[in-house]
Amino acid sequence: MPTVKNIVILISGRGSNMEAIVRSAQAEQWESVLQARIAGVISNRPQAAGLAIARDLGVPTLALDHKIYATREAFDAALAQAIDAWQPDLVLLAGFMRVLTAGFVSRYAGRLMNIHPSLLPSFAGLDTHQRALDTGVKIHGSTVHFVTPDLDDGPIIIQAAVPVLPQDDASTLATRVLQQEHRIYPLAVRWFVEGQLQVEQGRVRQLQGQPQWLMQNE
Repeated sequence: MPTVKNIVILISGRGSNMEAIVRSAQAEQWESVLQARIAGVISNRPQAAGLAIARDLGVPTLALDHKIYATREAFDAALAQAIDAWQPDLVLLAGFMRVLTAGFVSRYAGRLMNIHPSLLPSFAGLDTHQRALDTGVKIHGSTVHFVTPDLDDGPIIIQAAVPVLPQDDASTLATRVLQQEHRIYPLAVRWFVEGQLQVEQGRVRQLQGQPQWLMQNE
């Protein structure tokens, strides 16, 4: 029998992207069709609402409170040990609000993904929606990328764009961007487990030629 690919998801809050991925995996029967499964969900915040959501969806969970570790390196070492217990083929950052050490990122190089609520490289970091409004951009969106040691950097897998409307505030813009995040993150994960992603000179190519960008309502 083919070896099942294990996917571990890291969250800090409600984990709506985690939920979207798990629901896609279940609806599309990834375990039987793709030989891939969501092996576990880990949160650095024990009270994160996403842990209960994951358990309700039948996914094993673990809370690993970063506050009990003296250093960032100590927490990352404990986190890596917890992740490795699931023998991961892919690790997903889904609203995981921790800056990871270079050693941690290197450990999972090529199999660590993140989703960021902007069209990278624009608006790395926090408060992306308000910054987009303040700058006056007409297009905003989200990006799934492979993670490198630099913050919100790395080869871009797929992006989704939404128009910035005249009446938008940060909340309405965030809501529309999040809807697109829920479309593109499960798709990027599926491409990975299907072996359809290739990184060449820092660029990601979808080997079947599928579009690596989406627009709202497409």
